[in-house]
Amino acid sequence: MGRRRRRGRAVNGILLLDKPLGISSNHALQRIKRLFDAQKAGHTGSLDPLATGLLPLCLGYTTKFSAFLLDADKRYRVRVRLGETTATADAEGEVIATAPVDDVTEAGVRAVMEGFVGLIEQLPPMYSAVKHEGQRLYKLAREGKEVERTPRAIHIHRLELVDFALPEIELDVHCSKGTYVRTLAEDIGKQLGCGGHVAALRRTGVGPYIEGETAFVTLAEIEAQAEERGAESLDAWLLPLESTLGHCPAVRLSANSAFYLGQGQPVLVPQAPTEGLVRLYDVSDHFLGVGEILDDGRVQPKRLI
Repeated sequence: MGRRRRRGRAVNGILLLDKPLGISSNHALQRIKRLFDAQKAGHTGSLDPLATGLLPLCLGYTTKFSAFLLDADKRYRVRVRLGETTATADAEGEVIATAPVDDVTEAGVRAVMEGFVGLIEQLPPMYSAVKHEGQRLYKLAREGKEVERTPRAIHIHRLELVDFALPEIELDVHCSKGTYVRTLAEDIGKQLGCGGHVAALRRTGVGPYIEGETAFVTLAEIEAQAEERGAESLDAWLLPLESTLGHCPAVRLSANSAFYLGQGQPVLVPQAPTEGLVRLYDVSDHFLGVGEILDDGRVQPKRLI
């Protein structure tokens, strides 16, 4: 019995989708997969339905490398409504506490924000996809249950106050993976003594892709182009996998080295970097994947196309 033929096109690349408000990341992914008529597609970390902004989608073989964007730093623009604490720490949840904001000052906000910059510990919210004994926390939360969670180490690289217009403030956040911006907003509100929740959230950057420096495309633009010019015309929006790995030095392999590395064996490459991840190319300058420098200087395959 022969193998079933995969439906769709063997299209490869990374799409920088500007996710609209009100749909899940998976819903956006499935619509893009259909519009591109792609055999395979995956996203690189969910955005809540109430969040907009950058959702990098991997098509074809680039799905193998989605972890590099999943692990990358993220950037957000967040509007925080002070004086109201909600069950979910965002505008979707029921308001469970209120407090006046009359005594909140811009200087006070800036002082509190300073305490959240750098390496900090953050408690994952109950409304999150973190698992507890095999169950997603958000499922337990919907059943009215609250369980003990373990704080996680995160890094807030930059936290800037963009706008101060009570009862709302707007923040620009550059943070490590695993950061819950809803929790950050709630914790800032607690420190100010009035509580707070996320009123609006936009992701403005993932790894090397930053709004204003790289073009994002909306779902509406993709849909209109697909209807007018067909699925194949959409390929012009796709970025090569190497664009994700631009921070990694390039290493070119001889034919022999490329062969053995393709068999999963570490190889010695003259003048290779001494540590970290590297982009791998063959003698014809074809991209092969990502390698990692071992302690003894050899290049080990980490993820190959």
